[in-house]
Amino acid sequence: MHNIQKWHFLLLIFFPLFLQAQERNEIPSVVDSLYREDQIYFGFTYNIVTGGPSEVKSSQFSGGFHAGFIRDFPLNARRNIGVGVGLGWSIDTFGQNLFIGEDPGGEATRFVVLNRDRVDFDANRFTTQSIDLPVQFRWRTSTPESYKFWRIYTGIRPSYVYYFQSKFVQDGNTFKETNVSEFERLRLGATFTFGYNTFNFSFYYSLNSFFKDVTVNNEDLDLKTFQVGLTFYLL
Repeated sequence: MHNIQKWHFLLLIFFPLFLQAQERNEIPSVVDSLYREDQIYFGFTYNIVTGGPSEVKSSQFSGGFHAGFIRDFPLNARRNIGVGVGLGWSIDTFGQNLFIGEDPGGEATRFVVLNRDRVDFDANRFTTQSIDLPVQFRWRTSTPESYKFWRIYTGIRPSYVYYFQSKFVQDGNTFKETNVSEFERLRLGATFTFGYNTFNFSFYYSLNSFFKDVTVNNEDLDLKTFQVGLTFYLL
């Protein structure tokens, strides 16, 4: 009899606690119907030099790293269409055969297409670092319950290049140039991104030339870039 009373006492204590735990577990999680796709992004690109003159060619590996944050502004009730506005940072290298440096008198900048049959060099590239302001029109299959979805983003990426360096390297000789007045520091490019979840293919094409008012071999120096890579979005 003593054991029966003991079990009755334990049930009186723990049974209400068990019911409260069950009630808590049955409370549904709150769904955020006004969610935004605000994202931190970073990506890697392979950079290809395009444009004229025809003698200018990409050489060696050229790559870039891009990172930043994008604020999302949904445009419809379903929130699968929106606009993204962000702030980012990029560093890019462009390997090619265009020598950029001062003339012998140091009064102007020279632009000379290097011919490997005549000039032996180990590396010739220019590097840029920029602040980016990406603007995107966004379509996605996202829902309030799922963070995994298909996306297509297209837009433009204005940038300001705050750092530029051209570097020429050959055996026993290295030449660097950072003060090139002909370099266009305000950059503008078209962007396109598509993918699923975190992994996305990205493309960028510059809409204006790297240099202004420059001719090489009687041709306008209309040097641009096409970039292809992977972009990772983190919610």
